Amino acid sequence: MVSEYVLELKGITKIFPGVKALDNVHFQLRKGEVHALMGENGAGKSTFIKVITGVHKAEEGEMFLDGKKVDFKGPRDAQAAGIAAVYQHPTSYPDLTVAENIFMGHEIISRGMIQWKKMNEEAGKLLAQLNADFKPTDEMGALSVAQQQMVEIAKALSTNARIIILDEPTAALTKNESEELYRIVDKLKESGVSVIFISHRFEDMYRLASTVTVFRDSQYIGTYDVDGITNADLIKAMVGREIKDLFPKPEVQIGPEVLRVEGLSRLGYFKNVSFGVRAGEIVGLTGLVGAGRTEVVESVCGITKPDSGKVFLEGKETHIKQPSDAMRQGIILLPEDRQKEGLIMSWGLGRNVTLPTMSKYAKHGFNDEKKEREIAKKLLEDVDTKAVTIFDPATSLSGGNQQKVVVAKALGQEMKVVIMDEPTKGVDVGAKAEIYQIMGDLAKLGYAIILISSEMPEILGMSDRIVVMCSGKVTGELNRGEATQEGILELAMEKSK
Repeated sequence: MVSEYVLELKGITKIFPGVKALDNVHFQLRKGEVHALMGENGAGKSTFIKVITGVHKAEEGEMFLDGKKVDFKGPRDAQAAGIAAVYQHPTSYPDLTVAENIFMGHEIISRGMIQWKKMNEEAGKLLAQLNADFKPTDEMGALSVAQQQMVEIAKALSTNARIIILDEPTAALTKNESEELYRIVDKLKESGVSVIFISHRFEDMYRLASTVTVFRDSQYIGTYDVDGITNADLIKAMVGREIKDLFPKPEVQIGPEVLRVEGLSRLGYFKNVSFGVRAGEIVGLTGLVGAGRTEVVESVCGITKPDSGKVFLEGKETHIKQPSDAMRQGIILLPEDRQKEGLIMSWGLGRNVTLPTMSKYAKHGFNDEKKEREIAKKLLEDVDTKAVTIFDPATSLSGGNQQKVVVAKALGQEMKVVIMDEPTKGVDVGAKAEIYQIMGDLAKLGYAIILISSEMPEILGMSDRIVVMCSGKVTGELNRGEATQEGILELAMEKSK
């Protein structure tokens, strides 16, 4: 009897010392299906992928391919069976060519020699299938993240993969790049390839998947038809509770203007940008990716130098030449890439939090480590960071908890303006609600907050005012009561004159 499923897992349990990473989970995948796998960070998704791809061996449960039981001894067995994974951060060799990356580990060899010409030809065919705009001979390190992901998909196809797992593939992509990835996934589906698509973004699921499976706390919660499940039901399945108010925007008495930007320009990036933010106010700064939002706040914070324009802090013009000037005056930017720019990932959480204020704990050239630890512990508790100790490295935390450490670091300084650049990027829905709560609490404390985000529900849900940019210019400003998704999009796509 032919199985209905190309891949089926039953009762999979995986145990690490002291932790049950997967607890009796199930999964079924049909040929040519895009099946979304969703759940909070720590739900067991990554471990599950590693069981499917032969990296981990489950203590209990069974796995079937086309109805036949399989027992992978390692990743090579999974690859030979036609299973490949493409991860959020591609593990490529930047100094090698695209073709060399595609055929790494399974080079085309004849008479003991690598057939470079043949490999370039075959790589070219694979890239043509994906409508790639780069060549097999291009150096991998010169490609964008989206292009590198395309190479990883080509690599999977070069091994004749019939099941491809895409792990958070859109997290680091622009909207246009995400659309290109959607097109590639549609093409894979049409050719009969089955796709397991892991994402925190509901728009990915609705756009691509017909079925969604939810894991929570290492357990299987359920499998649902995408057409038949609401956002509210999906959130409840993922977090185990209803998040009735995902955007807990508090009513705050708005105070005087804290920061004002007037006529700020930087050639090639933005032109004549003006806006302000008041104490207790959350101003959403939005627009399509590439509109110039991040570039504007980087100039405000002294990371780059504007060509013209003025910045006023509490009514007085200020001249910020470098980030330390901004922080000293009470302006802090929580960067979009928290792993590269917001944290030292190998350091403990406590030391990350106190790094900018280290001089406060120094006496006669020696660090008062007891005081430093006490303050770090309190700040991390204030934002409800889920960690065992303050000595845990930042690498041990989920994306949501890493973002909380970045916020704790800001709270340790005497700030007036907090700029949050894509604060919930790559963060699960439960952690998003917690970050919004922190944002609201900061507003209540009187901080002036600038929220940069590409997520429309986030901007609409948390902002008192919304400043929209397009092609480096401000195209409009909307109050909370009048803003709609359609209105924002219209301004975001308008070529200002």
